[in-house]
Amino acid sequence: MDIMELKKEQIRLAKKVIVKDEFDELNYVGGCDQAFIDNKVISAVVVLDYKTLNIVEKKYAVADAPIQYIPGFLSYREGPAIVEAVSKLQQKPDILLIDGNGILHERKMGMASHMGILLDMPTIGVAKSLLLGEEKEGKIVVDDEVRGVTMRTKEHSKPIYISPGHRVSLKTAEEVVKKCMVEKHKLPEPLHEAHKYSNKVRERLLEQEGKPAPKTEKEE
Repeated sequence: MDIMELKKEQIRLAKKVIVKDEFDELNYVGGCDQAFIDNKVISAVVVLDYKTLNIVEKKYAVADAPIQYIPGFLSYREGPAIVEAVSKLQQKPDILLIDGNGILHERKMGMASHMGILLDMPTIGVAKSLLLGEEKEGKIVVDDEVRGVTMRTKEHSKPIYISPGHRVSLKTAEEVVKKCMVEKHKLPEPLHEAHKYSNKVRERLLEQEGKPAPKTEKEE
Protein backbone atom coordinates (compact mmCIF):
# COMPACT_ATOMS: atom_id res chain seq x y z
CA MET A 1 0.00 0.00 0.00
CA ASP A 2 1.19 3.50 -0.82
CA ILE A 3 1.53 5.51 2.41
CA MET A 4 0.87 8.83 0.69
CA GLU A 5 -2.36 7.46 -0.77
CA LEU A 6 -3.39 6.16 2.66
CA LYS A 7 -2.75 9.61 4.16
CA LYS A 8 -4.92 11.20 1.48
CA GLU A 9 -7.65 8.69 2.20
CA GLN A 10 -7.46 9.38 5.96
CA ILE A 11 -7.73 13.13 5.35
CA ARG A 12 -10.73 12.55 3.09
CA LEU A 13 -12.45 10.20 5.55
CA ALA A 14 -11.80 12.54 8.48
CA LYS A 15 -14.24 15.02 6.92
CA LYS A 16 -17.00 12.44 7.44
CA VAL A 17 -16.34 11.98 11.16
CA ILE A 18 -19.13 13.23 13.43
CA VAL A 19 -18.17 14.20 16.98
CA LYS A 20 -21.64 14.68 18.39
CA ASP A 21 -24.04 12.08 19.76
CA GLU A 22 -25.91 10.31 17.00
CA PHE A 23 -27.63 7.36 18.62
CA ASP A 24 -31.05 6.88 20.21
CA GLU A 25 -30.66 4.59 23.18
CA LEU A 26 -27.64 3.08 24.90
CA ASN A 27 -28.56 -0.44 25.93
CA TYR A 28 -25.55 -2.39 24.68
CA VAL A 29 -21.89 -1.45 24.66
CA GLY A 30 -19.18 -3.37 22.86
CA GLY A 31 -15.43 -3.74 23.17
CA CYS A 32 -13.02 -4.69 20.40
CA ASP A 33 -9.43 -5.87 20.84
CA GLN A 34 -6.93 -7.70 18.65
CA ALA A 35 -4.30 -10.38 19.14
CA PHE A 36 -1.84 -11.80 16.61
CA ILE A 37 -0.40 -15.03 15.34
CA ASP A 38 2.39 -14.25 12.92
CA ASN A 39 0.72 -12.22 10.17
CA LYS A 40 -2.82 -13.15 11.17
CA VAL A 41 -5.07 -10.75 13.07
CA ILE A 42 -7.52 -12.14 15.62
CA SER A 43 -10.25 -9.60 16.30
CA ALA A 44 -12.45 -10.24 19.33
CA VAL A 45 -15.69 -8.33 19.95
CA VAL A 46 -17.65 -8.62 23.19
CA VAL A 47 -21.08 -7.04 23.73
CA LEU A 48 -22.22 -6.17 27.25
CA ASP A 49 -25.47 -4.95 28.75
CA TYR A 50 -24.76 -1.29 29.48
CA LYS A 51 -26.64 -1.25 32.79
CA THR A 52 -25.33 -4.48 34.30
CA LEU A 53 -22.09 -4.96 32.31
CA ASN A 54 -23.02 -8.61 31.91
CA ILE A 55 -21.76 -10.27 28.72
CA VAL A 56 -24.47 -10.67 26.10
CA GLU A 57 -22.49 -12.01 23.14
CA LYS A 58 -18.97 -12.45 21.84
CA LYS A 59 -17.56 -13.24 18.42
CA TYR A 60 -14.18 -13.31 16.79
CA ALA A 61 -12.68 -13.36 13.32
CA VAL A 62 -9.24 -14.23 11.98
CA ALA A 63 -7.87 -12.50 8.89
CA ASP A 64 -4.52 -12.01 7.22
CA ALA A 65 -3.02 -8.58 7.96
CA PRO A 66 -2.93 -6.62 4.69
CA ILE A 67 0.07 -4.57 5.83
CA GLN A 68 2.69 -4.60 8.57
CA TYR A 69 2.32 -2.36 11.61
CA ILE A 70 2.86 1.30 10.69
CA PRO A 71 2.20 3.96 13.37
CA GLY A 72 -0.85 6.01 12.45
CA PHE A 73 -2.23 3.38 10.05
CA LEU A 74 -3.38 0.70 12.49
CA SER A 75 -6.85 0.43 10.95
CA TYR A 76 -5.42 -0.73 7.61
CA ARG A 77 -3.76 -3.65 9.39
CA GLU A 78 -6.53 -4.64 11.80
CA GLY A 79 -9.66 -3.21 10.19
CA PRO A 80 -10.65 -6.14 7.96
CA ALA A 81 -10.69 -8.55 10.92
CA ILE A 82 -12.68 -6.07 13.02
CA VAL A 83 -15.32 -5.60 10.32
CA GLU A 84 -15.67 -9.37 9.94
CA ALA A 85 -15.97 -9.95 13.69
CA VAL A 86 -18.60 -7.23 14.14
CA SER A 87 -20.57 -8.58 11.16
CA LYS A 88 -20.98 -11.90 13.02
CA LEU A 89 -22.80 -10.29 15.97
CA GLN A 90 -26.52 -10.87 16.33
CA GLN A 91 -26.74 -8.13 18.98
CA LYS A 92 -24.93 -5.10 17.60
CA PRO A 93 -23.68 -2.67 20.28
CA ASP A 94 -25.10 0.84 20.42
CA ILE A 95 -21.53 2.08 21.02
CA LEU A 96 -18.30 0.22 20.32
CA LEU A 97 -15.13 0.84 22.35
CA ILE A 98 -11.96 0.21 20.38
CA ASP A 99 -8.39 -0.31 21.59
CA GLY A 100 -6.83 2.65 19.77
CA ASN A 101 -7.40 6.32 19.15
CA GLY A 102 -10.34 8.17 17.65
CA ILE A 103 -9.78 11.76 16.54
CA LEU A 104 -6.70 11.88 18.79
CA HIS A 105 -4.63 11.22 15.69
CA GLU A 106 -2.45 13.30 13.38
CA ARG A 107 -5.15 13.30 10.70
CA LYS A 108 -8.12 12.75 13.05
CA MET A 109 -8.46 9.25 11.68
CA GLY A 110 -7.38 6.85 14.39
CA MET A 111 -8.71 3.31 14.30
CA ALA A 112 -11.86 4.10 16.32
CA SER A 113 -12.82 6.86 13.88
CA HIS A 114 -11.97 4.76 10.83
CA MET A 115 -13.97 1.78 12.08
CA GLY A 116 -16.86 4.04 13.00
CA ILE A 117 -17.01 5.25 9.41
CA LEU A 118 -16.68 1.75 7.91
CA LEU A 119 -19.23 0.19 10.27
CA ASP A 120 -21.49 3.27 10.41
CA MET A 121 -21.48 2.82 14.17
CA PRO A 122 -20.87 5.10 17.19
CA THR A 123 -17.33 4.42 18.41
CA ILE A 124 -14.98 5.52 21.18
CA GLY A 125 -11.19 5.29 21.14
CA VAL A 126 -9.41 4.08 24.29
CA ALA A 127 -5.61 4.18 24.06
CA LYS A 128 -2.97 3.19 26.59
CA SER A 129 -0.31 5.64 25.36
CA LEU A 130 -0.39 9.32 24.47
CA LEU A 131 1.28 9.66 21.09
CA LEU A 132 -0.04 13.09 20.15
CA GLY A 133 -1.00 16.34 21.84
CA GLU A 134 -0.39 18.09 25.14
CA GLU A 135 -2.17 17.29 28.38
CA LYS A 136 -3.75 20.33 30.03
CA GLU A 137 -5.84 19.83 33.16
CA GLY A 138 -6.96 16.39 32.10
CA LYS A 139 -7.73 17.37 28.53
CA ILE A 140 -5.57 16.53 25.51
CA VAL A 141 -5.03 19.46 23.21
CA VAL A 142 -3.81 19.31 19.60
CA ASP A 143 -3.46 22.56 17.64
CA ASP A 144 -5.59 24.42 20.20
CA GLU A 145 -8.36 21.82 19.86
CA VAL A 146 -9.45 19.47 22.65
CA ARG A 147 -9.41 16.00 21.07
CA GLY A 148 -9.47 13.76 24.12
CA VAL A 149 -9.27 13.38 27.87
CA THR A 150 -6.94 11.63 30.28
CA MET A 151 -8.50 9.16 32.68
CA ARG A 152 -6.76 7.58 35.65
CA THR A 153 -8.62 4.37 36.32
CA LYS A 154 -6.29 2.49 38.65
CA GLU A 155 -4.02 3.61 41.47
CA HIS A 156 -0.28 3.47 40.67
CA SER A 157 -1.08 2.72 37.03
CA LYS A 158 -0.58 4.77 33.88
CA PRO A 159 -3.69 6.61 32.64
CA ILE A 160 -5.76 5.77 29.58
CA TYR A 161 -6.68 8.27 26.88
CA ILE A 162 -10.24 8.65 25.66
CA SER A 163 -11.23 10.25 22.37
CA PRO A 164 -14.39 10.30 20.25
CA GLY A 165 -14.33 7.91 17.32
CA HIS A 166 -17.48 8.61 15.32
CA ARG A 167 -21.05 9.71 16.12
CA VAL A 168 -20.11 10.28 19.79
CA SER A 169 -19.24 13.51 21.59
CA LEU A 170 -16.18 13.83 23.82
CA LYS A 171 -18.45 14.37 26.84
CA THR A 172 -20.38 11.17 26.16
CA ALA A 173 -17.21 9.23 25.37
CA GLU A 174 -15.84 10.11 28.81
CA GLU A 175 -19.14 9.31 30.55
CA VAL A 176 -19.49 5.93 28.85
CA VAL A 177 -15.96 4.85 29.71
CA LYS A 178 -16.44 5.90 33.34
CA LYS A 179 -19.71 3.97 33.53
CA CYS A 180 -17.96 0.88 32.16
CA MET A 181 -15.13 0.89 34.70
CA VAL A 182 -14.93 -1.95 37.19
CA GLU A 183 -12.76 -1.82 40.30
CA LYS A 184 -9.27 -3.31 39.87
CA HIS A 185 -9.40 -3.19 36.07
CA LYS A 186 -7.43 -0.52 34.19
CA LEU A 187 -9.53 -0.77 31.04
CA PRO A 188 -13.30 -0.31 30.75
CA GLU A 189 -15.07 -3.66 31.05
CA PRO A 190 -15.95 -4.12 27.34
CA LEU A 191 -12.27 -3.78 26.40
CA HIS A 192 -11.11 -5.82 29.38
CA GLU A 193 -13.37 -8.68 28.30
CA ALA A 194 -12.42 -8.32 24.63
CA HIS A 195 -8.73 -8.41 25.56
CA LYS A 196 -9.23 -11.59 27.59
CA TYR A 197 -11.24 -13.16 24.79
CA SER A 198 -8.73 -12.29 22.03
CA ASN A 199 -5.90 -13.81 24.09
CA LYS A 200 -7.94 -16.92 24.85
CA VAL A 201 -8.70 -17.44 21.16
CA ARG A 202 -5.04 -16.91 20.28
CA GLU A 203 -3.91 -19.43 22.90
CA ARG A 204 -6.42 -21.99 21.63
CA LEU A 205 -5.33 -21.53 18.01
CA LEU A 206 -1.65 -21.71 18.94
CA GLU A 207 -2.29 -24.84 20.98
CA GLN A 208 -3.85 -26.43 17.92
CA GLU A 209 -0.66 -25.58 16.02
CA GLY A 210 1.58 -26.77 18.85
CA LYS A 211 3.12 -23.32 19.39
CA PRO A 212 3.70 -21.26 22.59
CA ALA A 213 1.65 -18.08 23.05
CA PRO A 214 3.80 -14.94 22.54
CA LYS A 215 3.07 -11.62 24.21
CA THR A 216 2.37 -8.67 21.93
CA GLU A 217 1.53 -5.04 22.59
CA LYS A 218 0.48 -2.39 20.13
CA GLU A 219 -0.49 1.25 20.11
CA GLU A 220 -1.56 3.58 17.37
